[in-house]
Amino acid sequence: MSFSELFDSGFRTRNEDHFASIVRVAMDDGIITDEEKAFLERTARRLEIGEDNYADIVKNYKTHPINPPTSYDNRLERLYDLARMVYVDPIKGAHKEIVLCKIAVGLGFSVDNVKYVVDKALTLVSNGVDLDTFSEEIKTMNQ
Repeated sequence: MSFSELFDSGFRTRNEDHFASIVRVAMDDGIITDEEKAFLERTARRLEIGEDNYADIVKNYKTHPINPPTSYDNRLERLYDLARMVYVDPIKGAHKEIVLCKIAVGLGFSVDNVKYVVDKALTLVSNGVDLDTFSEEIKTMNQ
């Protein structure tokens, strides 16, 4: 196996684990709505997850670990994806925020301010901001 194959495999695994985290949020209420499915399909394409892997991850999402990225910018990107998933879910109760907080802690956000970060993330997403604005706003609040 060449070095590039090792890198591709690790990169692919991280993307699959990230995608499984998003599926975990979508499946929290036990169903995937049409809007969630469309978002999952777009995200899977962006993460270069093939159709076979997509079906397997949706079926077995709990078997994938939450692997926190080492880069803060990558953590913000993942939080942005997850916050958008929660936002499109028709059930917006406190339970969704609890799940997002747990996953955010798994991504490496501090337990001390994760509730504040998640609240801010959901507000930004509900306002329709793009990833760059989202990242800037979250970084500004943590200074």
